[in-house]
Amino acid sequence: MMRQDVSDWFAARSHRAGEWSPQDLLEAKGDCTISVVLPARNEARTVGQIVGALRAELMEAVPLVDELVVVDSDSDDDTAEVARAAGAQVFRQDGILPGHGNVPGKGEALWKSLAVTSGDVVAFIDSDLRDFETAFAVGLLGPLLGDPAVQFVKGCYDRPLHDGQTVHPAGGGRVTELVARPLLNLFWPRLAGFVQPLAGEYAGRRALLEAIPFVSGYGVEIAMLIDVLEAVGLDAMAQVDLGVRTHRNSSDAALARMAAQIQLTVHARLWGEGSMAEDSADLTQFMRRGDRFIAESHEIAVRERPPMAEIPEYAPAPAERVA
Repeated sequence: MMRQDVSDWFAARSHRAGEWSPQDLLEAKGDCTISVVLPARNEARTVGQIVGALRAELMEAVPLVDELVVVDSDSDDDTAEVARAAGAQVFRQDGILPGHGNVPGKGEALWKSLAVTSGDVVAFIDSDLRDFETAFAVGLLGPLLGDPAVQFVKGCYDRPLHDGQTVHPAGGGRVTELVARPLLNLFWPRLAGFVQPLAGEYAGRRALLEAIPFVSGYGVEIAMLIDVLEAVGLDAMAQVDLGVRTHRNSSDAALARMAAQIQLTVHARLWGEGSMAEDSADLTQFMRRGDRFIAESHEIAVRERPPMAEIPEYAPAPAERVA
């Protein structure tokens, strides 16, 4: 059984995207401004449809979203061109805060996006989604615009797993079930009610997001969940069922490297080691080559960026940040 406090939270703070329409939220937003950010690396095949839908339905048909930004994480395909043609503002990750260097990984794109957006609320949506519907964005924004006590919203959904022959309706969150969920239940049991703790779709109030660190790579989601809990408490967090999230599935070997980054991140949080200026470890994996197994070693590196509010350059007026 879930702990009683978690069960109470789950009942009170779990929502469905269909609870709100874009018009409902437009009436509720008042003078609040909203930025939607898509981190993207080599997503030319999907980013245009996502950007186009958001612009057409949530900026032009209903002026709910004020900024639509794609942070291009050093793509070597046409991601930037496709996103720009579909109607997004596009920034190269290495061109934002260049004096602070450029760390590979999604967490860097999310962190740097705060420096080129101005919304009071910032929503993050992955750019590899297929069959995207704008209900994803509407759902993430609903609790934040409807309840001033809510400061952070996490998406949850079914994740189809393609095994090459059949499509399973669930099971795509293998790292979630085998790594993230056991760790959270053991060491941060107040977070046990989150259905998809590693979901790439979430939103928060800028004042909160700029006050927490961002971890590079695949540790960003679990670190953010832990840090938000410590910063504002469970009752200021919510989750929204977004339906089905369809995207490409990764190999087991790639998932192992993701899992190692997550474990490295949790280790630092668990033992209170403070800022992860840079932490790394080696992961040895084995590949079949004919009648032998060949060892392959991968460096698993995780770096942590400080809260954006501590960055001296994070000072211009909002209009200047998005110029």
